[in-house]
Amino acid sequence: MKYTDLQNKSVEELNALLKEKRLEVFTLKVKLKTMQLTNTAELRAAKKDVARIKTAINAAK
Repeated sequence: MKYTDLQNKSVEELNALLKEKRLEVFTLKVKLKTMQLTNTAELRAAKKDVARIKTAINAAK
């Protein structure tokens, strides 16, 4: 996900996307703790997506 994709979205859409990504980060963390996560780079990418979405929300205000 790129920041330029997020710039055109409304705040409501961004908040919904943020909720989805936070849930994804949570599930990835659980999988990591239970040794079910094979690609740990997914967790890092999901965290960066959350940061990008937060940045877009702050820029939209």
